[in-house]
Amino acid sequence: MSWYRETKANGRHRAELRKLMVHPAARGRGTARTLLAEAESAAARAGVVLLFLDTETGSGAERVYRRAGWTEAGTIPDYATDPAGRLRPTTLFYKQLRDTHG
Repeated sequence: MSWYRETKANGRHRAELRKLMVHPAARGRGTARTLLAEAESAAARAGVVLLFLDTETGSGAERVYRRAGWTEAGTIPDYATDPAGRLRPTTLFYKQLRDTHG
């Protein structure tokens, strides 16, 4: 699991969370939630105020993100291919790590 900070001047406050993956044998034990919480915490300590990510639409990962307080931003059709080479939609999520409006 990694997060990557934006390098453009107008986006240095945000980062993309990439590749949070849990081995199938370890799923259902809270591993994803633990990894996600650590990524969020590390990003916040580094001054990131907004994280975003994408995941395959309809995957179990969507449930993990929603339960962890992430907000769905939309879906992009035909964004990625699955292992069989079929085009699949992707759902975008974001999470504000601190309130920037008050």
